[in-house]
Amino acid sequence: MKFGISYGTPYHGVDPEKIVAFAQLAEECGFESLYVPEHIVLYPGAAVGPYEMPPTLPYVDPLDCLSFVAAVTERLLLGTGVLLLPYHHPVILAKRLATIDVLSRGRMRLLTVGLGSLPGEARAVGVDFATRGRRADEAIDVLRLLWAGGEDGVSFAGEFFSFDGVTSFPKPYEATRLPIHVGGSSRAAARRAGRRGDGYFPGGALGPGERAIQWEVVRSGAAEAGRDPDALEYTRFGSIDMSVERVRQFAAEGVTRIVVNTAATEPDEQREELTTFARRFGLLQRSPR
Repeated sequence: MKFGISYGTPYHGVDPEKIVAFAQLAEECGFESLYVPEHIVLYPGAAVGPYEMPPTLPYVDPLDCLSFVAAVTERLLLGTGVLLLPYHHPVILAKRLATIDVLSRGRMRLLTVGLGSLPGEARAVGVDFATRGRRADEAIDVLRLLWAGGEDGVSFAGEFFSFDGVTSFPKPYEATRLPIHVGGSSRAAARRAGRRGDGYFPGGALGPGERAIQWEVVRSGAAEAGRDPDALEYTRFGSIDMSVERVRQFAAEGVTRIVVNTAATEPDEQREELTTFARRFGLLQRSPR
């Protein structure tokens, strides 16, 4: 099992010294990866399910934040949880992601994309909320096309994006593509993960029955698309105090990575929680000294 940890600036703050300390602590404790969420804008009344989001929550740009984290760490893989793909132009995004991957020597490998659930956020960036699924599918295709394209250039003609004979360099570090995981809490997201993604990262508010159904949707979607279902990664949220037995249950459900959060905001408390978790699962033994 792989273990990642999420750093949410809306709750942990945007103090650069604290971000550095947290990222270095996660690496010291043997965590595989660090994830950062995204919201581009908020507004009064914005809500996810029953939870209304205070409009002053400080969501940093996740890719800029991960670039900062990459500069002060050596091994941590960099993840988004999730990047709101319909609200980014894929031609620009391809360049940004490849740049981070090159400068981090191949650590921008846990890009997780989602559609976004706030209509006002879509309006603010000029995107028709109803089209965001189709835009995301097209954007995934554009990203991969640009990363794989050679010096003769590539062309694309879609519903939302089009270009002719363009090149995008640098390429990802020693690769022609970056993994793209799909996040979400719907069966549509599960289908997208199976047909186009390199993995699935469902949301936290799902019951066991729906989770099982969605993972089967992922696998069947991959098979129908002529892809290997066993090659897909399955990431889930877990709790910082989860037991060894609970992790075994996750593994039995096909989970390959667990991402945990810490409610602690002070460095001493974060160190206590992360090191306790790391000792419980032997992560400190995996971390090079």
